[in-house]
Amino acid sequence: MEHIQLHKSPLFLKIIFIISVAIIFFIGAITFKHITVLKKSSTWIAQSYEVNIELERLLSYVKDAETGQRGYLLSKDKNFLTPYYSSKQRIKKSYKRVAELTSNSRTQQRNLKRLQYLISRRLNFLSKTLYLVEQEVNDEKALAENSTIGKLAMDSIRTEIEGMIVTQKSLLRYRQQDYNSTMNYTPLLIYLTLLITLILITIAFIKMNKDLVLLRNTINTLSVAIEVNKLSEIIGNFGSWQLNLETGKYTFSDNQYRLLGCEPQSFEAGREEYAKFIHPDDKELLDKNTKNILTHNDLHPFTYRIIRKDGEVRYLKGTGEVVTFSSDNKIFIGTTRDITSDIDDKILTEERNRELESNNKELSAFNYIASHDLQEPLRKIETFISRLITKDFNNLSPSGQQYVSNIQKSTNRMRVLIDDLLQFSRTNRTEKNFEETDLNTLLENAKQDLAQTIEDTNAIIKINNLPVLDVIPFQIQQLFINLIGNSLKYHRQGIPPIVEITYAEVISNEEEFLPDTYHNYHKINITDNGIGFEQKYAKNIFVLFNRLHNKNEYKGTGIGLAICKKIVENHKGFIFAKGQTGVGSEFTVYLPVE
Repeated sequence: MEHIQLHKSPLFLKIIFIISVAIIFFIGAITFKHITVLKKSSTWIAQSYEVNIELERLLSYVKDAETGQRGYLLSKDKNFLTPYYSSKQRIKKSYKRVAELTSNSRTQQRNLKRLQYLISRRLNFLSKTLYLVEQEVNDEKALAENSTIGKLAMDSIRTEIEGMIVTQKSLLRYRQQDYNSTMNYTPLLIYLTLLITLILITIAFIKMNKDLVLLRNTINTLSVAIEVNKLSEIIGNFGSWQLNLETGKYTFSDNQYRLLGCEPQSFEAGREEYAKFIHPDDKELLDKNTKNILTHNDLHPFTYRIIRKDGEVRYLKGTGEVVTFSSDNKIFIGTTRDITSDIDDKILTEERNRELESNNKELSAFNYIASHDLQEPLRKIETFISRLITKDFNNLSPSGQQYVSNIQKSTNRMRVLIDDLLQFSRTNRTEKNFEETDLNTLLENAKQDLAQTIEDTNAIIKINNLPVLDVIPFQIQQLFINLIGNSLKYHRQGIPPIVEITYAEVISNEEEFLPDTYHNYHKINITDNGIGFEQKYAKNIFVLFNRLHNKNEYKGTGIGLAICKKIVENHKGFIFAKGQTGVGSEFTVYLPVE
């Protein structure tokens, strides 16, 4: 599995995004909380100020009632009683407001109950004094006592209100401290969270910027790849198509249209439209091979015919398979190649194979004729000539004897020619059965076949140790027979032939005549001290029936070296010749190292 670093994966951006959103929500929650606290603190401060004002107002209303009563007592003018009566309602309303504002303070609620008692007591004494005056009860002692008790009640009210104001100021101070504390660490917290968010967003921005650069490069690379693919389809004479297995929608490449003889994207890609170009005889084949795409998820290669827009019949080969993307979206991708030229080449090859088979049959017939029909009359001629020489040769005239001798020589040459042709034919037709063989053994067998000639010419054969190779044994033995026999045949008169055979393993680029491929080869050299030849004929001597000397000078048919060349080619090797007139010749055989 390919290892993907976290910071390079799309998951990293998702994590950064989620963390950033979470931090923003966290900042929002903290900010909302602190704004709520600040709002509540502000409300509490405003309430504290309003409570103090309302308490002072409540005290003022009580004083108004007391002042109105005192004015009436002094002047007996009932107009002074107006503040007295109206102050009761105001006191009640003010008291209710204070009760509402201090509803969340148990201490102030307790203080407020005592204040209510004191105010009620003070108003009762005011009412009692007013009643005594209105009834004209001149009880100085009672009036004085009411005035004294009323004064004490008023002092108690004043003291209680002052206490409540002090309590409210203390509560206000506590709330002010709480407000200041909240204000002190709120900016720091918000700053830190914003800083962290900014860092994360910066990291995400850098990552996205790198991804955008990478995306641009990838898009450019893909654009080039798409163009290369389009050119490849044109050069390779194939097209491609896609089938979305989820939506059932087809997509054809431009060259897929060209294979049909149409302009790119000239019709909507689809099975029905494509089927219009299928050869009628191959529609059933196409349906059979494509009906299992959805179940088998692949399309085995098969060949079918189409009729192009211009009416030309072409052979196409289709194949494909399902590709699953990361989004679990399955796409069937197929290719279609025009193999008409391959089919034509195959037909041409089959025709040529038939011709070759016919030629081989003719060659076999020729070999049969050469080995039977031609040799039969030749054997009869040889028999009759032999009998003529035995019985009637002396009865012939000198010219007749010369004619008989010429006929005998010609039949012998004919015999050698037929044998050589059969040998060359067998070299071409024999199955190439390679075996691991010791070349020294094959060389010894060749010497045995040439023993009489070696003895007649007093030849010296010098042999280097040869390797064990994977070869066709009888062909390599024939190669040695022909090359050594050639050296013995073309020796210089009066000089015993010396044939030297050496071996080495070489590299092709170090040899003069081999291709520069750095391959290893087995190199076998056969040199002699014979009559040699001119180097300009080095290639001609391997041509069938080619002779460098007159047939009256040296026996031969010009087939032996052609057989050598064919044997070396059967082993995927090379053979070269070098010669110098009057000095000798050198034949070099290269066999590849497996």
